Amino acid sequence: MKRELTLSQLRHLTLESQGLTKPNPFGTGKNAVLTALEQLGYLQIDTLSIVERAHHHTLWTRIPDYQPVYLNELVQERKIFEYWFHAASYLPMKDFRFALPQMLDIKQSTTHYYNADPKVMQYVLDTIRTEGPKKSRDFEKETKKAGSWWSWKPTKIALERLFLQGDLMISNRNGMQKTYDITENVLPQNIDTSIPTDMEFAEYLVKTYLQAYGFTTIKQITHLKTGGLIRKNVEEILKSMLQEGTIQRINIENSPPIFIKNDLLEKSLDNATSSIQLLSPFDNSIIHRDRIKLFFDFDYKIECYTPKEKRIFGYFCLPILFGDTFIGRVDCKAHRKEKEFELIHLHVENTTINLELWLKPFLELVKSFATFNNCETLKLTQVTPSKLTNTILKFNNHG
Repeated sequence: MKRELTLSQLRHLTLESQGLTKPNPFGTGKNAVLTALEQLGYLQIDTLSIVERAHHHTLWTRIPDYQPVYLNELVQERKIFEYWFHAASYLPMKDFRFALPQMLDIKQSTTHYYNADPKVMQYVLDTIRTEGPKKSRDFEKETKKAGSWWSWKPTKIALERLFLQGDLMISNRNGMQKTYDITENVLPQNIDTSIPTDMEFAEYLVKTYLQAYGFTTIKQITHLKTGGLIRKNVEEILKSMLQEGTIQRINIENSPPIFIKNDLLEKSLDNATSSIQLLSPFDNSIIHRDRIKLFFDFDYKIECYTPKEKRIFGYFCLPILFGDTFIGRVDCKAHRKEKEFELIHLHVENTTINLELWLKPFLELVKSFATFNNCETLKLTQVTPSKLTNTILKFNNHG
């Protein structure tokens, strides 16, 4: 039996699936990191460090006692691994086999971006096999020896190519410095390494998105996956799941067909939340910008890649989510040497919600996030609308 859902109920359902509606949704400590990653399906790794990097920020949002060392410890324990989802990501080790098709494609490709010199690739492989795990800078030292016929750049390209085609895995990470090892040395023996069929891969994508978001669309499932075959297979999997009764298809005005898990439809969806979140621009919940625009009426774009003169909100704006409503965004920067966390420009975009409902918890959240960024003081530079500046400063000074 079909159930009619309001837009608000859909928003709550997807935020709950994302772990954004209650404290400690995945538990606490390092175990919560693995639980969260298995629920979300992947965790995007980002190099930008204007504030704490995206992979750490995303987990801190859901795990209050999160420590950045947890991720690398889980890599060392072989419970998670690094590879490509729609971007460089951490993935649950149990899903390793679903990375194999892309590895195979890259291995067979002669035109891929990492078109490394085969001789250098063989040298890199032989060196790691003989001497053990290596960082890219270890090869940089080698290039300075007299008589070296290779240079650091080709060895770095070779490392990346060997990683992407599955001959190497990342066994350790210190910040953005990666350590590479032979895949057979990293991969647990009990991991399934059979290459999934096209239909198995499509089923993995469908189930990953349904689990992580509660409901999904074909466009989201096939995000950045090129070719007609993957879409055809996804449609087949969805059709089969509809026939089994594990999902339902619902239609919302101005939206493509939505596919939703049946077990979620049986839950109470009226538990409104008033929690407040300061999200990373690369948070799983907001990474699909058209989905956020469609279901949350929030038009979001990160502007660090936009020329300065064309930016509207700022270099690194973090979306602010209150309950199931995006009430604004704030351009932030952690000045780590000065131990000062700056709110460069706070944009309050939803002024229909009473400021007193969200401002105090927001400022408490920002202070907590500043501490997570190893900052001790908070600085508010600009507010839009400007008429709110004095009110916000007063709240902050008495908070």
